[in-house]
Amino acid sequence: MVLSTIKWSIEDYHQIIQTGLLDDRAVELLAGEIVEMPREDPPHAYFSSEAGEYLTHLLGDRALVSQAKPITLPNQSEPEPDLAIVQPLGREYLSHHPYPENIFWVIEYANTSLEKDSTIKYHIYAEAGIPEYWLVNLQTAELIVYRQPRGQDYGSKMTLKDGEISPLAFPDLTIPIQAIISA
Repeated sequence: MVLSTIKWSIEDYHQIIQTGLLDDRAVELLAGEIVEMPREDPPHAYFSSEAGEYLTHLLGDRALVSQAKPITLPNQSEPEPDLAIVQPLGREYLSHHPYPENIFWVIEYANTSLEKDSTIKYHIYAEAGIPEYWLVNLQTAELIVYRQPRGQDYGSKMTLKDGEISPLAFPDLTIPIQAIISA
């Protein structure tokens, strides 16, 4: 017997959320599937929060650093990246979460979620055209930077442990790698 799963649209997902059915569950929509998010362990919570604060101060009013909030992507996905650096559109976000064209780059911190973040989310972000995806591997203390989305993949990958990086959206800024991977 072959089992079939139901793929959910973003609209379906929003309706389910409005019913309150998912109120007690940490979930996100990934490629039409409602996926439970693992609980953040203390290092994950600490490093993502510290990096979020650092980037908020660094970027000032040039961008909004959204911490663990949904972004809406055209591939039936509404993930909640640890950090999404987005255009500061103010009250416009009352009517929608950031779309790909509003997103400068996203950052995921991965320990227990490493497999999901390096495969499923990697493909979802690339397919949606997110120009830059930073994956912090907490197990190895590395920053993996993906750039140049092409279909479901990225054309460029850099693995960094130290030094500095300039995000594509803000080439005039220099961010120490340690500010991202060890706060």
